[in-house]
Amino acid sequence: MPGALTPELRAALEARLPADTLRDAEPRYLEEPRGKWHGRAGALALPRSADELAQIIRFATENGIAVIPYGGGTGLVSGQVAPGLEAPLLVSLERMRRIRALHADENVIVAEAGTSLAQVQEAAADAQRLFPLSIASQGTAQIGGVLSTNAGGVGVLRYGNARDLCLGVEAVLPSGEVWHGLTRLRKDNTGYDLRGLLIGAEGTLGIITAAALKLVPRPAQKGTALFAVASPEAALAALTLLREIAGEGISAFELISAQGLAFLDETGPDYRAPFAEPRPDWMILVELGLASGPSPQEIFEKFFEAGRADGLLADGIIAQSAAQAADLWHLREAIPEANKRIGSISSHDISLPLGAVPEFITRAGAALDAHGRYRVNCFGHLGDGNLHYNVFPPEGESRDAFMPMAGEVQALVHEIAVSMGGSFSAEHGLGRLKTGDLARFGDPARLAAMRAIKSALDPQGIMNPGAVLPEKD
Repeated sequence: MPGALTPELRAALEARLPADTLRDAEPRYLEEPRGKWHGRAGALALPRSADELAQIIRFATENGIAVIPYGGGTGLVSGQVAPGLEAPLLVSLERMRRIRALHADENVIVAEAGTSLAQVQEAAADAQRLFPLSIASQGTAQIGGVLSTNAGGVGVLRYGNARDLCLGVEAVLPSGEVWHGLTRLRKDNTGYDLRGLLIGAEGTLGIITAAALKLVPRPAQKGTALFAVASPEAALAALTLLREIAGEGISAFELISAQGLAFLDETGPDYRAPFAEPRPDWMILVELGLASGPSPQEIFEKFFEAGRADGLLADGIIAQSAAQAADLWHLREAIPEANKRIGSISSHDISLPLGAVPEFITRAGAALDAHGRYRVNCFGHLGDGNLHYNVFPPEGESRDAFMPMAGEVQALVHEIAVSMGGSFSAEHGLGRLKTGDLARFGDPARLAAMRAIKSALDPQGIMNPGAVLPEKD
C-alpha cells in the first residue's frame, strides 16, 4: 500500500509548485454525498495545467504517495474518498475548466477535465449543437469524473455512455508523463485503445486532464410524455412499439413505479401529481428528439392509440409546453432525492438484457419478500436496461433496525442480476463500494488482465489505491 504525504513531503512538494497549488482539504472533499464514507488527506492539490499535474504525479511516484483524484464529488461508490488511507494526496482539477476549442462543423468540443457537464452542454448549445449526456448532477459533475466513471444517464438509449461520446483524451499517467491523445479522429486503428482504458478506470490508471467530445445536431422538435403501463412487460413491449413508430427518435425511455411517487408524497418535494387516484403501478416517461417531419404530438398520439389497442397503455399525459415537459422531468429527477430522505437499506445500480428486465423485477421482488419486510423503489433507464433497484424499510420503521441485513440484501439482488446475464454496476462505477462484488462475480481471466494492466501502468499502486480492483487474498 502506498504511503502518506507527510508534513516533510508536503513542504518539499510545495517548493516545486506555484503558490497556492497545495492547501488543506476542506471537509467537503473528504465525504461522499450520502455521508457513508469519510477520508483524510495530507493536502489537496489544485493544479492549473496538465504540466503542473505531471509534476505532482512525478513527485508522488518518486516518494510512493497515494493519489486520490477528486472530480465534482458526486460519485456514490466512494471512488473519491479513501477511508483506509492515512494521509493521501487529493487532486482536484477544478481550476482546469476551459473550453479549449469548439469545432461546430466537426461536431467536436474540447474541454478541460474540471469543466462541469452543464458548462459543456451550454457551450454546445451556444453553437447550436447538443452534448447529449445528461445526469442529475450535471451542474456539479466534472468532465474528468464523468469520463472516469463512464457515466450514463437518461440518453444512453440513443447516444451511448460517456465512452461512446469521447474521441480522445489528454491525461497524466502514473509515470508523470503527459499523454497527448486529444484526437478529433473518428477512425484511428493505431494500436491499443488507451483512451478506452482510462475511461471508466476511476483514476486508477492515470488522471484525465482534457477530452475531445462528440456533439450532435440539436433536434428540430422535442416532445415529452408520461404514460401509464400495465406492467414492466407492457413497458418493454411499448418500447418496441414506439421504436417501430419513431425509429431512432427516442431520446429517453424511463420506467417509474408507483412507489417512487409514494416516496415523493412521504418526503414532501413539491411536484405535480400526474395521475388521479388510484395511481398506476407503473409508468414510462418518454422523450423524443426529431428532425423535420411528423411532430412529437402526432407520434405520441399514434403510439397511445396503438398501445391502448394492444392493452399496453392505460392513460397518458403529453406535454403541451416546455414548462409541462419540465414538470414531468422534475417528477423523475425528484425521486432520487426522495429516496435519500427515506434512507435505503441497500441501493443497487444494475443492468440487464432488455428482455430480462420484467423477470428480474418479479424474481427479485419475490426473493426480498421471502427474506424480510421491505419496500422497493424500482426505476431507471428502461431503454438501455439500467435499473435503480433500491430497498427500504417498511413505512414508519427505522432504517437502523434493518441495516444488519444490508449486505444480505445487496448480495441477493446482485446474485439474481448476474445470474440473468446482468451487471451489478451499470453507470456509477465500482469505487470502493463494489470491489467485493467484482471479486465475487468477475470473470477470473478478466480480473487477471485488469491486474496486469494496473501493474504495468502503475507499478507502485499509487493511483486511487483501493478503488476498482479488489484486494488480493
